[in-house]
Amino acid sequence: MFDSSRQFPGYRRLRTGLFGLAAALFLAAAAHAQFGAPATTPVHDPAALKPPAGARVAIIEFEDMECPDCAVANPVLRQAAAQYHIPLIRHDFPLSFHPWSRQAAINARWFDTKSQELGDQYRDYIFANQSSIETPNALNEWTKKFAQNHGQTMPFAVDPQGKFEALVKADYALGQRIGIEHTPTIWVVTDGAKAAPFVEVVDRSKLYQIIDTAIAQTRTAPAQAKPAGTAKPAAKPSPKK
Repeated sequence: MFDSSRQFPGYRRLRTGLFGLAAALFLAAAAHAQFGAPATTPVHDPAALKPPAGARVAIIEFEDMECPDCAVANPVLRQAAAQYHIPLIRHDFPLSFHPWSRQAAINARWFDTKSQELGDQYRDYIFANQSSIETPNALNEWTKKFAQNHGQTMPFAVDPQGKFEALVKADYALGQRIGIEHTPTIWVVTDGAKAAPFVEVVDRSKLYQIIDTAIAQTRTAPAQAKPAGTAKPAAKPSPKK
Protein backbone atom coordinates (compact mmCIF):
# COMPACT_ATOMS: atom_id res chain seq x y z
CA MET A 1 0.00 0.00 0.00
CA PHE A 2 1.39 3.42 -0.97
CA ASP A 3 2.43 5.57 2.03
CA SER A 4 2.66 9.19 0.92
CA SER A 5 4.25 10.23 4.24
CA ARG A 6 7.27 8.03 3.47
CA GLN A 7 7.49 9.06 -0.18
CA PHE A 8 7.20 12.77 0.70
CA PRO A 9 8.66 13.59 4.16
CA GLY A 10 6.87 16.94 4.32
CA TYR A 11 3.48 15.40 3.69
CA ARG A 12 3.03 14.15 7.27
CA ARG A 13 3.73 17.63 8.66
CA LEU A 14 1.36 19.22 6.14
CA ARG A 15 -1.40 16.74 6.98
CA THR A 16 -0.92 17.28 10.73
CA GLY A 17 -1.01 21.02 10.20
CA LEU A 18 -4.24 20.81 8.22
CA PHE A 19 -5.89 18.66 10.89
CA GLY A 20 -4.77 21.14 13.52
CA LEU A 21 -6.20 24.03 11.54
CA ALA A 22 -9.51 22.21 11.05
CA ALA A 23 -9.70 21.47 14.77
CA ALA A 24 -8.99 25.10 15.63
CA LEU A 25 -11.71 26.30 13.26
CA PHE A 26 -14.17 23.85 14.77
CA LEU A 27 -13.40 24.98 18.30
CA ALA A 28 -13.67 28.62 17.25
CA ALA A 29 -17.10 27.96 15.75
CA ALA A 30 -18.21 26.17 18.93
CA ALA A 31 -17.09 29.10 21.07
CA HIS A 32 -18.65 31.69 18.73
CA ALA A 33 -21.89 31.77 20.72
CA GLN A 34 -20.04 33.03 23.78
CA PHE A 35 -16.84 34.78 22.81
CA GLY A 36 -16.83 35.60 19.10
CA ALA A 37 -19.77 37.92 18.68
CA PRO A 38 -20.21 39.33 15.19
CA ALA A 39 -20.03 43.05 14.52
CA THR A 40 -23.79 43.33 14.85
CA THR A 41 -26.73 40.99 15.10
CA PRO A 42 -28.94 40.96 11.98
CA VAL A 43 -32.28 42.04 13.43
CA HIS A 44 -35.17 40.36 11.62
CA ASP A 45 -38.00 41.39 13.94
CA PRO A 46 -37.36 44.55 16.01
CA ALA A 47 -40.83 44.69 17.58
CA ALA A 48 -39.57 43.68 21.04
CA LEU A 49 -36.57 46.03 21.03
CA LYS A 50 -38.16 48.89 22.90
CA PRO A 51 -38.21 50.09 26.51
CA PRO A 52 -41.10 49.24 28.82
CA ALA A 53 -43.96 51.66 29.22
CA GLY A 54 -42.93 54.84 30.99
CA ALA A 55 -39.24 54.56 30.11
CA ARG A 56 -37.46 56.35 27.27
CA VAL A 57 -34.24 54.29 27.46
CA ALA A 58 -33.55 50.72 28.62
CA ILE A 59 -31.01 47.91 28.34
CA ILE A 60 -32.20 44.63 26.83
CA GLU A 61 -30.12 41.47 27.19
CA PHE A 62 -30.52 37.89 25.98
CA GLU A 63 -28.52 35.70 28.34
CA ASP A 64 -27.54 32.11 29.07
CA MET A 65 -26.85 31.52 32.77
CA GLU A 66 -24.09 29.01 31.96
CA CYS A 67 -22.38 31.31 29.44
CA PRO A 68 -19.04 32.58 30.85
CA ASP A 69 -19.21 35.87 28.94
CA CYS A 70 -22.73 36.46 30.28
CA ALA A 71 -21.29 36.12 33.78
CA VAL A 72 -18.67 38.76 32.93
CA ALA A 73 -21.29 41.09 31.44
CA ASN A 74 -23.81 40.73 34.28
CA PRO A 75 -22.29 43.10 36.88
CA VAL A 76 -21.44 45.63 34.16
CA LEU A 77 -25.06 45.80 33.00
CA ARG A 78 -26.47 45.90 36.52
CA GLN A 79 -24.17 48.77 37.47
CA ALA A 80 -25.04 50.74 34.34
CA ALA A 81 -28.78 50.27 34.87
CA ALA A 82 -28.48 51.38 38.50
CA GLN A 83 -26.28 54.38 37.71
CA TYR A 84 -28.56 55.71 34.97
CA HIS A 85 -31.81 54.62 36.66
CA ILE A 86 -32.96 52.78 33.53
CA PRO A 87 -34.59 49.33 33.25
CA LEU A 88 -32.52 46.21 32.57
CA ILE A 89 -34.72 43.74 30.70
CA ARG A 90 -33.31 40.20 30.85
CA HIS A 91 -34.43 37.47 28.45
CA ASP A 92 -33.56 33.79 28.64
CA PHE A 93 -31.65 32.25 25.74
CA PRO A 94 -30.24 28.94 27.08
CA LEU A 95 -27.89 27.30 24.60
CA SER A 96 -28.43 23.62 23.83
CA PHE A 97 -24.85 22.54 24.57
CA HIS A 98 -25.00 23.85 28.15
CA PRO A 99 -26.28 21.05 30.42
CA TRP A 100 -27.81 23.09 33.23
CA SER A 101 -28.59 26.55 31.83
CA ARG A 102 -32.23 25.78 30.98
CA GLN A 103 -32.91 24.47 34.49
CA ALA A 104 -31.28 27.56 35.98
CA ALA A 105 -33.60 29.75 33.92
CA ILE A 106 -36.60 27.72 35.12
CA ASN A 107 -35.43 28.08 38.74
CA ALA A 108 -35.12 31.84 38.25
CA ARG A 109 -38.72 31.96 37.05
CA TRP A 110 -39.79 30.18 40.24
CA PHE A 111 -38.00 32.78 42.35
CA ASP A 112 -39.66 35.49 40.22
CA THR A 113 -43.00 34.33 41.64
CA LYS A 114 -41.77 35.30 45.10
CA SER A 115 -40.58 38.68 43.84
CA GLN A 116 -38.87 40.02 40.74
CA GLU A 117 -36.07 41.26 42.97
CA LEU A 118 -35.49 37.77 44.37
CA GLY A 119 -35.48 36.27 40.88
CA ASP A 120 -32.85 38.77 39.74
CA GLN A 121 -30.79 38.13 42.89
CA TYR A 122 -30.81 34.43 42.04
CA ARG A 123 -29.58 35.15 38.51
CA ASP A 124 -26.80 37.35 39.90
CA TYR A 125 -25.91 34.63 42.43
CA ILE A 126 -25.65 31.93 39.75
CA PHE A 127 -23.51 34.15 37.53
CA ALA A 128 -21.23 34.99 40.48
CA ASN A 129 -20.75 31.29 41.31
CA GLN A 130 -20.93 29.94 37.77
CA SER A 131 -17.33 28.63 37.72
CA SER A 132 -18.14 26.34 40.67
CA ILE A 133 -21.26 24.86 39.06
CA GLU A 134 -20.24 22.06 36.75
CA THR A 135 -23.26 19.72 36.72
CA PRO A 136 -27.06 19.85 37.09
CA ASN A 137 -26.67 18.27 40.55
CA ALA A 138 -24.28 21.03 41.56
CA LEU A 139 -26.78 23.62 40.31
CA ASN A 140 -29.42 21.97 42.50
CA GLU A 141 -27.21 22.25 45.59
CA TRP A 142 -26.31 25.90 44.93
CA THR A 143 -30.00 26.68 44.34
CA LYS A 144 -31.04 25.07 47.61
CA LYS A 145 -28.36 27.07 49.42
CA PHE A 146 -29.64 30.33 47.86
CA ALA A 147 -33.24 29.49 48.79
CA GLN A 148 -32.32 28.72 52.42
CA ASN A 149 -30.33 31.94 52.71
CA HIS A 150 -33.42 33.88 51.59
CA GLY A 151 -35.98 32.10 53.74
CA GLN A 152 -37.41 29.98 50.92
CA THR A 153 -37.99 26.23 50.65
CA MET A 154 -37.58 24.74 47.21
CA PRO A 155 -40.45 22.40 46.28
CA PHE A 156 -39.74 18.82 45.26
CA ALA A 157 -40.86 19.70 41.73
CA VAL A 158 -40.11 23.31 40.77
CA ASP A 159 -42.21 23.30 37.62
CA PRO A 160 -44.70 20.40 37.69
CA GLN A 161 -47.01 21.93 35.09
CA GLY A 162 -44.24 23.22 32.84
CA LYS A 163 -45.39 26.83 33.00
CA PHE A 164 -41.92 28.22 33.85
CA GLU A 165 -40.32 26.19 31.08
CA ALA A 166 -42.94 27.62 28.71
CA LEU A 167 -41.84 31.14 29.67
CA VAL A 168 -38.19 30.25 29.02
CA LYS A 169 -39.10 28.73 25.66
CA ALA A 170 -41.10 31.83 24.77
CA ASP A 171 -38.05 34.01 25.46
CA TYR A 172 -35.90 31.70 23.34
CA ALA A 173 -38.41 31.83 20.50
CA LEU A 174 -38.47 35.62 20.76
CA GLY A 175 -34.70 35.68 20.46
CA GLN A 176 -34.87 33.48 17.37
CA ARG A 177 -37.43 35.81 15.77
CA ILE A 178 -35.20 38.80 16.46
CA GLY A 179 -32.15 37.00 15.06
CA ILE A 180 -30.05 36.19 18.14
CA GLU A 181 -26.82 34.41 17.23
CA HIS A 182 -24.82 34.51 20.46
CA THR A 183 -24.97 35.23 24.16
CA PRO A 184 -24.92 37.71 25.63
CA THR A 185 -26.64 39.88 23.05
CA ILE A 186 -27.18 43.38 24.44
CA TRP A 187 -28.98 46.44 23.13
CA VAL A 188 -29.59 49.93 24.41
CA VAL A 189 -33.13 50.71 23.26
CA THR A 190 -35.11 53.94 23.13
CA ASP A 191 -38.68 54.99 22.52
CA GLY A 192 -37.58 55.84 18.98
CA ALA A 193 -39.14 59.28 18.92
CA LYS A 194 -35.90 61.25 18.54
CA ALA A 195 -33.14 58.61 18.64
CA ALA A 196 -32.14 55.34 17.01
CA PRO A 197 -34.65 52.77 18.33
CA PHE A 198 -31.89 50.30 19.27
CA VAL A 199 -28.09 50.11 19.26
CA GLU A 200 -26.32 46.81 19.89
CA VAL A 201 -23.58 46.91 22.52
CA VAL A 202 -20.84 44.87 20.87
CA ASP A 203 -17.98 46.56 22.72
CA ARG A 204 -19.04 46.81 26.36
CA SER A 205 -16.40 49.45 27.03
CA LYS A 206 -18.70 51.76 25.02
CA LEU A 207 -21.86 50.90 26.97
CA TYR A 208 -21.92 54.16 28.95
CA GLN A 209 -21.21 56.20 25.84
CA ILE A 210 -24.14 54.55 24.05
CA ILE A 211 -26.44 55.18 27.02
CA ASP A 212 -25.33 58.81 27.27
CA THR A 213 -26.16 59.33 23.60
CA ALA A 214 -29.54 57.64 23.93
CA ILE A 215 -30.50 59.72 26.97
CA ALA A 216 -29.33 62.97 25.36
CA GLN A 217 -31.31 62.24 22.19
CA THR A 218 -34.49 61.32 24.03
CA ARG A 219 -34.40 64.12 26.58
CA THR A 220 -37.48 66.31 26.39
CA ALA A 221 -36.56 69.77 25.12
CA PRO A 222 -37.52 72.58 27.55
CA ALA A 223 -40.37 74.82 26.49
CA GLN A 224 -39.08 77.94 24.81
CA ALA A 225 -40.26 81.28 26.17
CA LYS A 226 -41.73 83.71 23.69
CA PRO A 227 -39.47 86.64 22.85
CA ALA A 228 -40.31 89.95 24.53
CA GLY A 229 -42.59 92.24 22.55
CA THR A 230 -44.48 89.46 20.80
CA ALA A 231 -47.52 89.57 23.06
CA LYS A 232 -50.66 90.87 21.40
CA PRO A 233 -51.28 94.45 22.58
CA ALA A 234 -54.39 95.07 24.64
CA ALA A 235 -57.25 96.64 22.72
CA LYS A 236 -57.56 100.38 23.28
CA PRO A 237 -60.84 101.46 24.89
CA SER A 238 -63.28 103.17 22.56
CA PRO A 239 -63.36 106.98 23.02
CA LYS A 240 -66.38 108.28 24.87
CA LYS A 241 -68.83 110.25 22.85
